[in-house]
Amino acid sequence: MDAIPIGELARRSGVAASALRFYEDQGLLRSRRGAGGRRHYARADLRRVAFIVAAQRLGLSLQAIATALASLPEGRTPTAADWARLSRGWRPLLDARIDALTRLRDQLDTCIGCGCLSLKRCALYNPGDAAGALGSGPRYLLGDRRPRAAGRAGG
Repeated sequence: MDAIPIGELARRSGVAASALRFYEDQGLLRSRRGAGGRRHYARADLRRVAFIVAAQRLGLSLQAIATALASLPEGRTPTAADWARLSRGWRPLLDARIDALTRLRDQLDTCIGCGCLSLKRCALYNPGDAAGALGSGPRYLLGDRRPRAAGRAGG
């Protein structure tokens, strides 16, 4: 094995050594202990760390990343083909997040349908707490439609 110490992996990957140790604790990486008990990683783990960082930037949980990595044969480092296959499975999640962010952007200056009635405006935008009847949380940002009887376009 062409091993590199944790400090070099941290420097070359741009990920703090503490994060690398955390990834290892979560089962995302494996190290071997060298003389003096220091952690050493396979050089190929640079690509594995890049995969983890990219998946995190997509908003994936460490559990989802671990599941993806576990689908690879014998802990193999992900290839470009692996990334393409796995990322296809993440598209619906990303599309849903994009839709939610678009709704947030488009409704940022209006009622979010939380049912709070804490603003004077809510009596105008959400009369009778129509949004609250749909459930808790920001109902309109979650995708619920405003009842036509709710009045103004804002809520």
